[in-house]
Amino acid sequence: MSNAIKGFMALGLLVAVSACQQAPQDDYVVVEPVTVEPVQTGKY
Repeated sequence: MSNAIKGFMALGLLVAVSACQQAPQDDYVVVEPVTVEPVQTGKY
């Protein structure tokens, strides 16, 4: 194989390994209070 193909394969392998080893980022979930909407009962 040519040197260019070997270089691209090595670069692709390096990118794949670094992507797999990336530390997971913490996701923050914001919990909003649930409000109860008024329900129409049919009575006035």
